[in-house]
Amino acid sequence: MELNPVFARRLYLALLVNKIERPNVPKLIECTGWPRRTIQDVLKALPGIGIELTFIQDGKRHNDGYYQLCDWGPFDQDWVSDRQALIENTLFT
Repeated sequence: MELNPVFARRLYLALLVNKIERPNVPKLIECTGWPRRTIQDVLKALPGIGIELTFIQDGKRHNDGYYQLCDWGPFDQDWVSDRQALIENTLFT
């Protein structure tokens, strides 16, 4: 089974937001090695495929905080989690 890399990138970032503690852009950059702009673009694209995120403001500055996945939309979280290795192979090999 092959995945479209753009689609895989979105699913992978959703997995990370759901799995890591207090996921913010710097932490997502650290986990993926992707540029800041790529992370921001993918986060912005997630609602377009039905995945809902919320930004939890946690600090005094405008961008202090982290993301929280609120709804997987049309995707089954277990299905995505079960295919994490396939998603990673698509993106990192």
